[in-house]
Amino acid sequence: MMLDPAQPDAARKGGSRPLRVFLTGATGYIGGRLAPRLLDAGHSVRCLVREPRKLAMRHWFDHPRVEIVQGDVLDAEALAGRMAGCDVGYYLIHSMEASGGEFADRDRSLASSFAEAAARAGLSRVIYLGGLGEMGPDLSEHLRSRREVEQILEAGTVPVTAFRAAMIMGSGSASFEILRYLVERLPVMVTPKWVETKSQPVGIADILHWMVRCLHEPGTIGQTLELGGADVLTYRQLMQEMADALGLGRRIMLTVPVLTPKLSSLWIGLVTPVSDRIARPLAEGLKNPVVVGEHDVQRLMPHEPMTARQAIDRAVERTTNAIIETRWSAAGAIPGDPDWAGGRVFTDSRNITIRAEPDAVFAAVCRVGGGHGWYAADILWRIRGWMDQAMGGPGLRRGRRHPDEVEFGEALDFWRVIGINRPTHLHLLAEMKLPGQAALEFDITPAEEPGVCTLAMTARFRPKGLLGLAYWYSVLPLHNIVFNGMLRGMRSAAESDAPPAAGQHA
Repeated sequence: MMLDPAQPDAARKGGSRPLRVFLTGATGYIGGRLAPRLLDAGHSVRCLVREPRKLAMRHWFDHPRVEIVQGDVLDAEALAGRMAGCDVGYYLIHSMEASGGEFADRDRSLASSFAEAAARAGLSRVIYLGGLGEMGPDLSEHLRSRREVEQILEAGTVPVTAFRAAMIMGSGSASFEILRYLVERLPVMVTPKWVETKSQPVGIADILHWMVRCLHEPGTIGQTLELGGADVLTYRQLMQEMADALGLGRRIMLTVPVLTPKLSSLWIGLVTPVSDRIARPLAEGLKNPVVVGEHDVQRLMPHEPMTARQAIDRAVERTTNAIIETRWSAAGAIPGDPDWAGGRVFTDSRNITIRAEPDAVFAAVCRVGGGHGWYAADILWRIRGWMDQAMGGPGLRRGRRHPDEVEFGEALDFWRVIGINRPTHLHLLAEMKLPGQAALEFDITPAEEPGVCTLAMTARFRPKGLLGLAYWYSVLPLHNIVFNGMLRGMRSAAESDAPPAAGQHA
């Protein structure tokens, strides 16, 4: 679907007419929420993604004013072609994991390519979301990189609106989930000095409000705007607010001076769903006060933001009711189907007959993971999760975004959805620490008899070295317990959900 190229030039100036928006990061936490709000505001949205299937289940995917294009930001020439005809561009690309400084080099290259492409395509403005924090020797490496990206974009010929946000509080955000799990699981905490650092958390709804509204506020062009919530409080106070919102007692915090950001991130990775690789830059940023220093955003776009407690209450409510639009764990590169060519591949295939329609069977399959568990031998899954977490893997901490719905690219505990074809196929790739590569596939085939199908489950493992062979043979005896139990549990769930057959009564 091509966007209408005949939109008036007045729209390009930031007037009141709908704009043609070029959006990066649509599969991420912010971009995935920004896209539908841009559509609600009347704009057209062209989303640049590496993997279009990651957006296939978004409710706005088939919107008449949405175009999905696949591409690589590092190819400036091709990127400019994909931007052609658009008015403004949102740059929402960030490296989330610490990797010895390599992330900063990559962020620089991506920002430079985007700035060059925006100039070639004739965009009227680039809108960027970075982090709040005063420059200085104590600024964390990741916040410093965000600021450097901002400078690279501003050095281009296209005007930039640069937003700098404090900790973003919303359902599914990494900051919210770290805070929630720490408070839920630790009535007594040994905390580092940064719990006394002042912060100004901002609700995700407020962030999105300003990021959409700026399109029709010409005064925001070329501006750097700091975004924060209605109140300033320390992280200690923020954790107590979270405890109160969750209906828990007051948390006891014992502050010690020896917990470095690295040790803090390891502890966060142990207690919360967020891995230490992602927690590290977040923990490093907590040592920097993140408080709004200038209020130009209120002068240009007056808006009463939520307090920290209001943002927490809203996020808790949406999490409790499983209304989570996007989640931190779905962002990032998604591997393709495992390349099984070359080397020996072990396969374990099983099937079961189920008296239910394919939709009911598929729904039962898609409930695996998270709070629902894995239908059988949950203690074995938990032990495997603890082992994986101890080795630096995700374990079962990530859970799932929604108790029933599954989207391409999202996490189900320590699995990742890499293939989905409703209502016949679900393909999961293992992301736990393994001496090899593992995948799990579910296939549903209708039988000749009406209202009956066959559910086939296939586990594949390509071992790496002798350790991989030893791993496969050590877990093989458990497959009868785990996999057969899963199939029986899925059959029971599907048949209990299935409508009564002809001649029967519910």
